Amino acid sequence: MSGPPFTHQGDTLSTSQPHDIAHLPGHRVITVPASIDMVNVVGPRDEFLRLLEAQLDADVFVRGNEITVDGTTAEVSHATEVFTEMITVLRTGQGLSSETVERIITMSAAGPDVRPAEVLTHNILSSRGRTIRPKTLNQKRYVDAIDAHTVVFGIGPAGTGKTYLAMAKAVQALQAKVVNRIILTRPAIEAGERLGFLPGTLNDKIDPYLRPLYDALHDMVDPDSVPKLLTAGTIEVAPLAYMRGRTLNDAFIILDEAQNTSMEQMKMFLTRLGFGSKVVVTGDITQVDLPGGQPSGLRAVQGILDGIDDIAFCTLTSHDVVRHKLVGRIVAAYDRYESALTPPTGMPRREHRGEHR
Repeated sequence: MSGPPFTHQGDTLSTSQPHDIAHLPGHRVITVPASIDMVNVVGPRDEFLRLLEAQLDADVFVRGNEITVDGTTAEVSHATEVFTEMITVLRTGQGLSSETVERIITMSAAGPDVRPAEVLTHNILSSRGRTIRPKTLNQKRYVDAIDAHTVVFGIGPAGTGKTYLAMAKAVQALQAKVVNRIILTRPAIEAGERLGFLPGTLNDKIDPYLRPLYDALHDMVDPDSVPKLLTAGTIEVAPLAYMRGRTLNDAFIILDEAQNTSMEQMKMFLTRLGFGSKVVVTGDITQVDLPGGQPSGLRAVQGILDGIDDIAFCTLTSHDVVRHKLVGRIVAAYDRYESALTPPTGMPRREHRGEHR
């Protein structure tokens, strides 16, 4: 946080530079409000404090409810920003975790216009005693894009919350009566022609490919009410092939695993859009399962629709993975591996993992 120190009276965070040390290049004393337990700031057994000391360049000292930060002006500004955002989150009643603190550190370094506390306290949906919120800056931008546009594409690797956040926005819109129904669809391309050889009814055969959508739905809606909503048609979960020939009005429509749509299927789906509806398309262009090297509709669509009003493309990366932290490292490692396989400009690219001859 650049500029002169600030001090607020009452139950607010304050930082100060006493006159006897004001000559130091970087020194701040941060006073934590009395209403906040210091254990919530430094973490159980000083867990957060150790994390901060490891990831911040400034020197941090804690005594009572005062945090002293020393270092260069830039280092002290960054550390002060981190503590300010941590305390802002705590003042909302939301607790901190090691993962949350790490995200605050990362986001606070992204630029002066980024407010980590605003991202981490943005409530989308509260259900069954838990609140769904974005956890990274790109996730917040994705959620904001869904609010602001009719058609949104969320593109990124597994674990970045593409489908989960879209589902939360759909349930939010249904509860607010902005839409009358939710339609969830995905291609069953993994089954291919083998679908007919699977046991059971058609619903039994396609259920494994729709199960991730059901799982997310059960996290956000009372499980006892899900069958009633499905029976009434308020929520529909169906393979992409079922969308052909329909016009979908007053609906929140989510197409998941869109990297496995052909160009024709993508066009078919997008032209189902009716009045009063919103569409979110999610997928990971590095995990294409289409047979015979068939081009992915998701890969092509950005070049086709880029620049059209009311359509937004949001990209999430390994930094936005919100599953186990090891998942993010795995995704990043694969990204590095794939980049190493890319030949110099002008040479043919080696076959991409996930594509088939």
